[in-house]
Amino acid sequence: MTPRPYRVVHRHEETADTVTLRLAPVGDALAAWSPGQFTMVYAFGVGEIPVSISGGSGPVIEHTVRAVGAVSRAIANAPVGTVLGLRGPFGRGWPDLPPEGDVIVLAGGIGLAPLRPVILAGLDDPGRLSVLIGARTPADLIFTAEYDRWRAAGARVLVTVDRATAAWAGPVGVVTTLLSQVPIASGDATPPPTGYVCGPEIMMRLGAEALVAAGVPPHRVWVSLERNMRCGIALCGHCQLGPILVCRDGPVVDAGSAARLLQHQEL
Repeated sequence: MTPRPYRVVHRHEETADTVTLRLAPVGDALAAWSPGQFTMVYAFGVGEIPVSISGGSGPVIEHTVRAVGAVSRAIANAPVGTVLGLRGPFGRGWPDLPPEGDVIVLAGGIGLAPLRPVILAGLDDPGRLSVLIGARTPADLIFTAEYDRWRAAGARVLVTVDRATAAWAGPVGVVTTLLSQVPIASGDATPPPTGYVCGPEIMMRLGAEALVAAGVPPHRVWVSLERNMRCGIALCGHCQLGPILVCRDGPVVDAGSAARLLQHQEL
């Protein structure tokens, strides 16, 4: 429960309200993290929130934070040199990329952040990787400087927005409309395709359904749940969702389990 000090060594403004911070340990580093896990990030004197890990190497961790409240705003506004507190890593992350078969990453808004490590790992075998990205407007897209690099490595990267601007020349529509441009092997294929989905809950529900309809087996579609996590170690109960505690049993679950957990909620 005691946060370890990490110093902001680099910051990159992704959008008007979203920033990626690169954090290096001041003393002892946290344990090694896995894609899809999160840490509890503490802005001293303000508070603590869970933030997905969006990248990093060795002891260095990257967090992409959108300023939506007092704590997230304090973290997002932290200049280089600021010391923040980190606890973790916590939770169940994304399953390892399968050794074979198509891989489809479906991301909405800042949901691309916890999927970025999956994409970077997929670039080791990019010919089977499709990355479908959606955002409300072009100004809300994150990691835009990396898209061409992912394409150059061999990944298929498609981007759409809900509302275009005069300068936008790309597709307009929800991210699931991009699936028609991706050749997906049928569910009977050997090996079968795998889907990774993160974004607003309604987008994840519809995205998971669209992937299944396109031929991805339901048990190979993974989503990342977001709940009010306070302790990160399954003690406080704030993140209970039916029979699970999201900080311990999630945030990543298969789409079938997510549908059962969320079936009584308005998405």
